Amino acid sequence: MTQTNYTLVTEFILLGLVDTLELEIILFSLFFVVYTLTVWGNVGMILLIRTDSRLHTPMYFFLANLSFVDVCYSSTITPKMLVDLLSEEKTISFAGCFLQMFFFITFATTECLLFGLMAYDRYVAICNPLLYPLVMSRTVCLKMAAGAFTAGLLNSMVNTSYVSSLPFCSSNVIHHFFCDSPPLFKLSCSDTSLNESMISTFAGVNMVGTLLVILTSYSYILFSIFHMHSGEGRHKAFSTCASHLTAIILFYSTAIYIYLRPSSSYSLDQDKVASVFYTVVIPMLNPLIYSLRNKEVKKALWNVITRKGIPSFL
Repeated sequence: MTQTNYTLVTEFILLGLVDTLELEIILFSLFFVVYTLTVWGNVGMILLIRTDSRLHTPMYFFLANLSFVDVCYSSTITPKMLVDLLSEEKTISFAGCFLQMFFFITFATTECLLFGLMAYDRYVAICNPLLYPLVMSRTVCLKMAAGAFTAGLLNSMVNTSYVSSLPFCSSNVIHHFFCDSPPLFKLSCSDTSLNESMISTFAGVNMVGTLLVILTSYSYILFSIFHMHSGEGRHKAFSTCASHLTAIILFYSTAIYIYLRPSSSYSLDQDKVASVFYTVVIPMLNPLIYSLRNKEVKKALWNVITRKGIPSFL
C-alpha cells in the first residue's frame, strides 16, 4: 500500500478575470461603479419600503429582504475582486476562501427561495384576494423569510463542508475571481465525483424546487388574468408580475448555466463571464427592474424626491 503525501494548502491564488494591467484598471473602474450602484440602489429600496406606509405589504416585505440579500452576496464577492484587480498578489487564505464560499452560497440560496416566496405571494394576491390578508399575514411572512435564511445557512454549511474537506495538493491556483465549488474541484487531487454529485443535487433541489413553485404560481396567475373582465385589473396584474418575472429569468438562466450543466462542459472563461453577470450585475439590476416597472415604487420615490413625504431616515 502506497502512502501519498499531501502538501498542506494555507492559501489560494485567484487568477481573476484578466491578466493585463490596462484591462484590470478598466474593469476596476467599471465594477466600482456597478458595486456603488448596487449598494445605493438596494439600500435605497429598503429605506423606501420602510418609510412609505403604502409599501408595507407582503410583496414589498419580500422585496426588501431580496434587496438585503443582494447587498450581502454582492459584498461577499465584489470588494475582494476590486482589491485583486489592483493587486499583484491575488491571494486569499484557506479560511478566507471557504468563508467567502459559505456566505456566497448562503445568500444565493436564500435569493432562490425568496423568488419562490414572492411568486407564491403574487399567486395568493391575484388568485385568492379575499384570503390574502389571512394567508399572507405579517407573522406568516416573517416565518417564511426566516425559513428562507435558515435554509440558506444549512445548505451552505453542507456544501462548504463537502468542498473544504477535499485534499488540495496539485495546485493552489484558482482559475476564477472568487472561491466557488466548480474551480475548486479542479484543484483537488482526489476523486471528486461524489462531492460534485452531492453539490449538484443540493443545487438542483434548490433551483428546481423553487422553479416549480414559480412556474406553478404563474400558471395559475396567467389563467386568472386571462379570465379577468376588467382591462384595468388585467393590466395592473400584469404590471405587478412583469418585474418579478424579469428578475427571475435573469437570475435563474445564469445560475442554471453555471451549476446544473455537466461538469465535462465546464469552461473557465465562459463561466467567469457568467459569474460576473450572476454575482455583480444582477444585484445592481434588481432594484432598477422593480423601480422602473412598478408604479407604486415610482410613486413613492417621486414623493421622496419632491419632498411630499419626508423619509424618517433623513
